[in-house]
Amino acid sequence: MREAVFLSQNQARWQQYEQQYEQQPARHPDELAARFVALTDDLAYAQTFYPNSPTTAYLNTLTAKLHQRLYTNKAEGGQRFAQFWAVELPLLVARHHRTLAFAAVLFLVFSLIGALSAAYDESFVRVVMGDAYVDQTIANIRRGDPMAVYKGENETLMFVGITLNNIFVALNTFAMGATFGLGTIYHLFRNGVMLGAFQQFFYQYHVLKASLLTIWIHGTLEISAIILAGGAGLVMARGMVFPGTYSRGEAFRASARDGLKLALGLVPIFVVAGFLEGFVTRHTEMPVAASLAIIGGSAAFIGWYFIVYPRQLQRRQLADIAAVKA
Repeated sequence: MREAVFLSQNQARWQQYEQQYEQQPARHPDELAARFVALTDDLAYAQTFYPNSPTTAYLNTLTAKLHQRLYTNKAEGGQRFAQFWAVELPLLVARHHRTLAFAAVLFLVFSLIGALSAAYDESFVRVVMGDAYVDQTIANIRRGDPMAVYKGENETLMFVGITLNNIFVALNTFAMGATFGLGTIYHLFRNGVMLGAFQQFFYQYHVLKASLLTIWIHGTLEISAIILAGGAGLVMARGMVFPGTYSRGEAFRASARDGLKLALGLVPIFVVAGFLEGFVTRHTEMPVAASLAIIGGSAAFIGWYFIVYPRQLQRRQLADIAAVKA
């Protein structure tokens, strides 16, 4: 498209945005956000096809103004924190759904490898979990309390220690995306193999049901968050490996910012998972219905917040943008 045509098609809308910016803010934050997204789309197009044009310079200035107004409004209204969880993070998840799904598939494959390895080589689980843990668990199984390992420590100390460790593992998994994703894939491999071998071990000792009803009380959130942290690392790596039309440095900075937001967004999930592991998982005598309710509720939350809701929000945003451009 020639620049004159591009200008004639959009100039009136840009001027409307500018007048409304000068006279009064948008009546609703979503309206301002929709204008900002529409402008960034126009700016990206102009930067690609008319990089040294006055049109591009004008759009850059106007976009910067709306960006400042958008985030200032959020801070002044005290809504920045809520806006992150309700809008910004879910939209980020929607934008990177394929990469996050790829991380989930990788983790599943690695878990199957771990289970098969443990099934064909009984010593494999000792390599993965360590002799001390395996011997202790076998002793617990023989005493009729296979999940006794979760009862040994003080609840609060266990909660704090597990939560901090899981957050560290997640951030490390994300940070390894800077190795072109190889380090992140290694962490997914390590955790996936460990999980698969772990569950196969309980299956071989005929206590798989007890392990599933106990471990996944906290594991549903914990494992999901680890997978998502791996996805965040792959998001960062993608900007390095596939920069697209941007320079590799610009693509890396943008993808690293997105990946970091995704990783930090997992912190509350790890806190809840740590609480469940420290205070709830130890109660192996709880009714099966209670275990299933916690596991099912955790799975439903992950499915809704990281799959269903981001898609709904993305469709709504695209509809708003289309209405603004019309």
